[in-house]
Amino acid sequence: MKNKLFYSLLIIILFFAPKTNYAQAPNLGSAADFVLFSTDGAVSNTGISHLTGNIGTNNGSSTAFGNIDGVMHDGDAASAQCAADLLVAYNELNAVVPNFFPAPLLGDGQTLNQGVYSISSAATINLDLNLDAQGDESAVFIFQIQGPLSTNASSKINLLNGALACNVFWKVEGLVSMASGSTMRGTIIANNSAIEMSTGDTLEGRALSTAGAITVDGILAYTPIGCGSPVLEGPTAPTLGAAACYAIFSADGAVTNTGITTITGDVGSNNGPTTGYDPLLVTGQIHEIPDGSTAQCAIDVLVAYNYLNTLPYDIELLYPAQFGNNLVLTPHTYLMNGAVTFTDSLYLNAQGNPDAVFIIQINGALSTSTYSKVLLINGALAENVYWKVEGAVNINNYSVFCGTIICNNGALVVVNTGVVLNGRSLTTTGALSTSAITVIAPNIPSDCEYVDITTVDIIEESINIYPNPFNSSLNIAINDASEMENYELKIFNMLGMELINTIITKQITVIETKNLPSGIYFFKAIKNGETIQTGKLIAQ
Repeated sequence: MKNKLFYSLLIIILFFAPKTNYAQAPNLGSAADFVLFSTDGAVSNTGISHLTGNIGTNNGSSTAFGNIDGVMHDGDAASAQCAADLLVAYNELNAVVPNFFPAPLLGDGQTLNQGVYSISSAATINLDLNLDAQGDESAVFIFQIQGPLSTNASSKINLLNGALACNVFWKVEGLVSMASGSTMRGTIIANNSAIEMSTGDTLEGRALSTAGAITVDGILAYTPIGCGSPVLEGPTAPTLGAAACYAIFSADGAVTNTGITTITGDVGSNNGPTTGYDPLLVTGQIHEIPDGSTAQCAIDVLVAYNYLNTLPYDIELLYPAQFGNNLVLTPHTYLMNGAVTFTDSLYLNAQGNPDAVFIIQINGALSTSTYSKVLLINGALAENVYWKVEGAVNINNYSVFCGTIICNNGALVVVNTGVVLNGRSLTTTGALSTSAITVIAPNIPSDCEYVDITTVDIIEESINIYPNPFNSSLNIAINDASEMENYELKIFNMLGMELINTIITKQITVIETKNLPSGIYFFKAIKNGETIQTGKLIAQ
């Protein structure tokens, strides 16, 4: 009897309890890649806007945009697909059943939980509107506005307790107008209407219209992260080899310094003098004349350059003369087809991934303004930033620059007074000069300690190694058969890294060398713990 009463009471409670209708996010398809898009209407900008995501229209034109962290698509296959996917997403948002009916004035400190909100007229956001996920990162917020939507100046959407902008959607049947200084979060889909964003507005989301012009003026807008969006890794970084040990290097040209310059990393040239560097201020080796290490570095710089030069790009920055200006880039391969003028600041945003790689290909010269800055944010690391430059490089006074610069055939690479270079300056051909700067080569290999074996004076002709040059094998012969004690033979590459270590116990010993690439090597013969002979070997 008690059980029957319990279950009856439970049924009554459940029947009369308020029902919670959790919303489902629509499928945006390719529209998820766009930050600004109109199916039918012009998309235009005034002022300097900072935009991450694709921009375009399927019927119209996109005008007056500077460099964007995305791809422009006007009237192409990508815009046609976006138009189709946008219509599907709009229909899904329009058909969902609402379970909340707030007043037309949103904000003023109001807090809303997940759900579908319907307003049957025009709506306005004033001051703060808080969207609270209550600890559920999958919480979806859908707003169905059956008329225009406006935001008052400095209004703001706040995301609380795990709420994500990628799970917020605004379906609007009318003009969307955002006053200056507004912060909007979520994907806006305006049906048959325009979208207007004013100076100082921020949009973490998307502004999409099924038919209507989109105009923006000096805004910050970026596609949201999360909800299954891909984690940006960027391209595969080049292999620097011996060049990883160098902070300043020219494969063919003089390397000179004036003033008090502090460097972490090696300094040198493979064809020209290296002068003006104080050994007390260089944590690394100063290669005043070319040696084995600089020869290997020259080879490896060329390999790294060739890799960077042939790497397919993801995004072309269309206005090289307007580079910088607080532009924000994410992990990609970028191309600029012309001489670059870098003004003010550049932000490299790793989006929380410390392994993310940035590669910037410049098919022309690179010059920066005074006090220019490359700023690393959200986990970005200098060791994962690479600049390939086809021409002269001039890093102007008091700039802060991050990443490894590999300059090809630069007539002159100049790093000026007061510059802080968190990276490297490397060139395949051309003089390189520095003036009272600080350079810190990132991520110098700890297992690449240089062994000074480039001096190959013969101490004692105890063994004979042949053929030299060699190919797939080497013969080691002990000259005095009466001294059949154990010899230790070590072979090093030009960085001083030990590649082969073997004990010689016979008068003639054969060592397989087919795995050694062509190049110059050095050997040491050791007897009773003492080096008794050194020499140079050439692999063909």
